[in-house]
Amino acid sequence: MKKVAWLLIDDRKGSAGQIRGVGMYLADKGYQIIEKKIEYTPFSALPNCFRGRSLIGISQSSKAGISSDFPDVVLSGSRRSAPVVRWIKKHSHNHSKIVQLLYPGMFGHKDFDLIVIPEHDRGKISGDNVLFITGSPHRITPESLSAAQAQWQDTFASLPRPLTAVIIGGKIKGKGFSSDDALAFGAAIKNFHQSRGGSLLITDSRRTGIEGEQIILQQLSSIPAYTYLIGDNKANPYMGYLACADYILVSGDSVSMCCEACGTGKPVYIFSRRDWLTPKHHRFVDSLVSEGYAAALETDSSDFKPRLTLNPAAKIASEIDNLFNL
Repeated sequence: MKKVAWLLIDDRKGSAGQIRGVGMYLADKGYQIIEKKIEYTPFSALPNCFRGRSLIGISQSSKAGISSDFPDVVLSGSRRSAPVVRWIKKHSHNHSKIVQLLYPGMFGHKDFDLIVIPEHDRGKISGDNVLFITGSPHRITPESLSAAQAQWQDTFASLPRPLTAVIIGGKIKGKGFSSDDALAFGAAIKNFHQSRGGSLLITDSRRTGIEGEQIILQQLSSIPAYTYLIGDNKANPYMGYLACADYILVSGDSVSMCCEACGTGKPVYIFSRRDWLTPKHHRFVDSLVSEGYAAALETDSSDFKPRLTLNPAAKIASEIDNLFNL
């Protein structure tokens, strides 16, 4: 009989993508995957020490979806959903194993069967149930890239080669994306193109902002490009960019975007201006560079080839499967 895995999916695309990435590999191992949509109420802002093992902070429809037929394992990817999985474990009489991707908050660590923490967050938590990984899980696989290439290669066929994907992030918590940051990123992209030629595949983020977006695009206006900006009324080519690009340039503010780029196995260059990113983000970027997944765009190692393809989701899925063999 198949083991059943619930994926608690909330409104944060980054954590949802991580959970689904692990879910793909669990499905390959024969698990039945069921997604449970989690909608929060204002009470989700309460510290987890007050919410405890409870369903406080989620909507009535969310409660109805998780209150029976408990699964073999549950995956959570948010501090706000950590009390929910702890409630599931309690009410399943410890039948359901609970797995937390990312830091679960300051309370209830011992309840989890497995907590997965990025190396750049090492120091927040320790214990026998903690697994440290480089980067974060994602949904980039050879199969998904092959499908995206088949879908998008004709769209980019007229552009001069090589193709360089440019993935632009923006402001992060406590740090804006200033005009100086945008100028520096645009200049680094232009310098990269001057040494290689070809065309650009450009996309941005909701966090980029109109000013930053325009500053970068103005600097790159003379370069052949296919451009998709957030809000454009056409299909989002993001997966096509990853699949068809020969090089990938990405800003270091987004763990998800960087890890997805490094999951392609292609040369990835990360922009990480020192006075822009937080210390945590710099630790993250430095870990990808030091382990050979990416190069720093500012120092531009022109002959860079990745030593490894980043695939933490497969490792996490194996660790989850091992929980049933202990």
